[in-house]
Amino acid sequence: MGSIKIGEHIELKKQPLFLAPMEDVTDPSFRFICKEYGADMMYTEFVSSDGLVHNAEKSFKKMQIFDYERPIGIQIYGHIPEAMVEAAILAEQCKPDLIDINFGCPVNKIAKRGAGSGMMRFPDLMVEITKKVVHAVKLPVTVKTRLGWDENSLIIVELAERLQDAGIRALTIHARTRCQMYKGEADWTLIGKVKENPRITIPIIGNGDIIDGPSAKNAFERYGVDGIMIGRATYGHPWIFKEIRHFLDYGEELPPMEVKERVALAKKHLLKSIEIKGERRGVLEMRRHLSCYFKNLFNFKETRAKLVTENNPQKVLELLDHICNTWG
Repeated sequence: MGSIKIGEHIELKKQPLFLAPMEDVTDPSFRFICKEYGADMMYTEFVSSDGLVHNAEKSFKKMQIFDYERPIGIQIYGHIPEAMVEAAILAEQCKPDLIDINFGCPVNKIAKRGAGSGMMRFPDLMVEITKKVVHAVKLPVTVKTRLGWDENSLIIVELAERLQDAGIRALTIHARTRCQMYKGEADWTLIGKVKENPRITIPIIGNGDIIDGPSAKNAFERYGVDGIMIGRATYGHPWIFKEIRHFLDYGEELPPMEVKERVALAKKHLLKSIEIKGERRGVLEMRRHLSCYFKNLFNFKETRAKLVTENNPQKVLELLDHICNTWG
């Protein structure tokens, strides 16, 4: 298996590693760190088509991208064809490398209104939206979805063909149904069946329960996927891309990152967040990341409480030094 291509201009090395688009997680400062540690392709946080169409400032801010992040995609979601087309055109103006359509998010407030993985109940509409978006933009269009709505509607094998015929240039499949949410074990069997289908010519990217080098290696070797996407396992662990790449290349696991190295990384992440978002917001939106960097430390509860309530960036840096001196 050599490099893979998405559209005419995106070429990724063998066995590429993708950072999943995640609300309130994959912001520019987090992506900066993930890129440094080897993410081959990344996405913005997913953006509501309704928010974009109605000029929601927050939605537009999510589409801020930097050249060092490339290749990078902007992911949009929604359930109204006209709004999705307009959102795709607006997203294209931010100059990403591709537009991704989210047909996979299982969160109630999105799926219950028919967007995200709620679209799994309406495959005809899903295909219609995809065709219209493909025809509306010049960039490659990709899709992220799930196996089906529930165990009685595992439609992904047929759906993959229909989405390819609609013009998408790659397909990411999360190995669960919508009704599973993120519970239970991911079942990659149907992803393997999609990949085995001789009609499928676009890259297939697998997602779900990739937590380390061995699980990534198994996904590539057992199911034949072209790439893997990593989501929740990156929380507080953005160096997972380096660990997985090392395992794929050399068949051995890297030693765990030491506390002092995590402190240095957390500082870099914090300063990048402040640089991009300003002092107040930069500190506030780092809290979810900072607590995760040190989640396995013994007797850490009191320090963690301070870490996620302190607003002064200098004091946050002092707390990080304290962590290094105490647990490092």
